[in-house]
Amino acid sequence: MSKTKDYVRPRTRLYLITPPRIEDVEGFAALLETALSAGDVACLQLRLKTDTGEIDAEATRAVGAAITEMAQAYGAAVLINDSPDLAVELGADGVHVGLEDMSVKQAREIVGPDMIVGATAKNSRHTAMQACEAGADYVAFGAFYPTGTKEDTVEASPELLEIWQESMEVPCVAIGGITVENAESLILAGADFLAVSSGVWNHPKGAPLAIAEFNALLDRLEQAGA
Repeated sequence: MSKTKDYVRPRTRLYLITPPRIEDVEGFAALLETALSAGDVACLQLRLKTDTGEIDAEATRAVGAAITEMAQAYGAAVLINDSPDLAVELGADGVHVGLEDMSVKQAREIVGPDMIVGATAKNSRHTAMQACEAGADYVAFGAFYPTGTKEDTVEASPELLEIWQESMEVPCVAIGGITVENAESLILAGADFLAVSSGVWNHPKGAPLAIAEFNALLDRLEQAGA
């Protein structure tokens, strides 16, 4: 699972997460399409929650039906948070499971061998390695910065990304309060993907410009050999 000496890390890419609640499905679909057309987005995770913090299955179905094929047409892999069953039902590309959700092994049994299974690792390399051994396609570390979109977060250090990047082949995602202004250190530390929610949807100049600015930063660092 360790990298070879001649390994060259691909350019970091964006991993976009939906707002936790979406009231206007058609309006969001239109905004999302404009945002996806503004720059490269590798993944789109549907993470829609109820007031009690559980997955909002009804909202996930409604939003998923409206945006899945469109997002895929823009080259974004669509992932469903928490529910492998909904991922299969909606024709998504995979599922993301948290530490309190079902195991990676259980999720893999439901979605099969060809869909993506991602796993939360918070700030634990041990948890991340266990997820990889169980068949996870990527692991997510964080939160690297304070975030208002997810409760019960723990603080993670960029050093965690450096160590993972030096030793493991499975891609790592950095998550938690990431904005255009604070992302550079995480990119330099070795994040394969930047998971962003409010840093895009709450950007003062709008989501499309946020996507464009993130990609401009990623392109600049790649050209600089970072």
